[in-house]
Amino acid sequence: MNALGEFVFVALGGLGEIGMNAALYGFGPPRRRKWIMVDCGLTFAGPDLPGVDLVYPDIAFVEKIRADLLALVITHAHEDHVGAIAALWPRLRCPLYATPFAAGLLRARRLSEPDAPQVQINIVAQGNRIEIGPFGIEFIAVAHSIPESCALAIRTSLGLAIHSGDWKLDDVPGVGRPTDKARLRELGEQGVLALICDSTNIIREGESPSEDDVAKTLHALITGAPARVVVTAFASNVARIRAVGQAATAAGREVVVAGRSMERTINVARETGYLDGISDFFSLERYPMLARDRVVVLATGSQGEPRAAMGRIADGEHPMISLASGDRVIFSSRTIPGNEREVNRVINGLILQGVEVITDRTHLVHCSGHPRRGEVERFYGWLSPLVAIPAHGEPLHLHEHARVARALGVPHVVPARNGDMVLLGPGPPGIIDEIATGRVAQDGTALVALGDNLFQERRRLAYAGVVSIAVALTSHAELAGDPDVLTSGLPARLRDGVTTDKLIDEAIFATLDSLPRQRRRDFDGVSIAIERAVRSSLQVAWGKRPQVHVLIVPA
Repeated sequence: MNALGEFVFVALGGLGEIGMNAALYGFGPPRRRKWIMVDCGLTFAGPDLPGVDLVYPDIAFVEKIRADLLALVITHAHEDHVGAIAALWPRLRCPLYATPFAAGLLRARRLSEPDAPQVQINIVAQGNRIEIGPFGIEFIAVAHSIPESCALAIRTSLGLAIHSGDWKLDDVPGVGRPTDKARLRELGEQGVLALICDSTNIIREGESPSEDDVAKTLHALITGAPARVVVTAFASNVARIRAVGQAATAAGREVVVAGRSMERTINVARETGYLDGISDFFSLERYPMLARDRVVVLATGSQGEPRAAMGRIADGEHPMISLASGDRVIFSSRTIPGNEREVNRVINGLILQGVEVITDRTHLVHCSGHPRRGEVERFYGWLSPLVAIPAHGEPLHLHEHARVARALGVPHVVPARNGDMVLLGPGPPGIIDEIATGRVAQDGTALVALGDNLFQERRRLAYAGVVSIAVALTSHAELAGDPDVLTSGLPARLRDGVTTDKLIDEAIFATLDSLPRQRRRDFDGVSIAIERAVRSSLQVAWGKRPQVHVLIVPA
């Protein structure tokens, strides 16, 4: 082994999935490595996790090496990169480094919640460098759909790794700095050992449209609207917010904000200067005072979230905002895969109200913050890495990215997944170890492993309901009064018109009658017998087996 040890990379999330980004870089001998963590994000739960909204990476491995964890470094402030910090930082207890906007949004969003940890954030401006143990880290400006996104140049004595973060090429990104092409070329000339790069849009040819083109489209749609205009977008997209503000001013309209996440972003953007020169926006109380042709609403809920502003507007249930025929709603966003049903529900609700709905299917009202294949190819051309690790993508994206990297002549392409420890240097790069990774769910105030039986039980409850039965038995093992039965999620009547209550009662009484008095003294045995009988009777008559809970109490 090299006297300096090894330079390694391992992802806890983000490889083989889009979201929940978290990665580690280690340097030194295997038992004495020093580590930095890059990002600590979340993903959103699906219908397979009833009762859960947020899912985080399992950081059990990080807890084991916590004494050697030197820092948590943030590339940008999107939830899939910072959303798990408030929940997991108490188990990390390391310094955190972020740009001013990322720090401001993190404080305003996650770290302002009740019982949030008191995290000391070290501010680093784009373009600056810091030294953390054996790592030198440079924050390189890249364009993205949120201000102050950074690629990280992570330098060690064994070589330089570029962690791209989320990025695109956009010379006019609306707010903030464009991708620093000159600095990337300089680093490529100095020599890049490894590139860990965004794969989100690798399957799309060419290059992404510019935020400037989207701003021009929004300007035309807002200035040309005959009545009210509502624009819904990702709340973190400050460039889109700024474009709406500029278009509203040109149209002689005032901007009203609907949604707390949008309000938080706007406040941080004003504090950090990204909305300088844009007229003040107004709260919802202003909406009823404005004529239909004098208002633009900036609303949350572009992904069909039922509790967000757009969902409530579409359902006609928003306390302040109502729309009518002739009004215009612009979805300045893309529908995240998996959200199509929810978004279509909102769109259909608006159309039933006579509202004109405009999406990216017909107008350039949205552009991605991630690079298409042509941009990725240019990135590789500037950096010429010796090692490529496709990241931030599902298996299809990572596979295609690996194919592109090989076609570009990258000597070593490592198709890693979460938990794979990749040796970057010295010697031939490749996967040298595997660490345990996984996911944990935020279930109320508890963090629960996704393999926990409670989620399987909840799915069963959602599918077939629950029957709760209380039976009182005397000291002579005789029934004391009628059993108390409560059902939830079951139909009132079953096949042939028999009522559910009657079927359950018959199963209970038949079971008790079949048990000898001595066996009825065994409360646990009676409980199991009734549970099995009720579940079996319901399966025969209904075709489903609900959860059945039986409590036997002494009278």
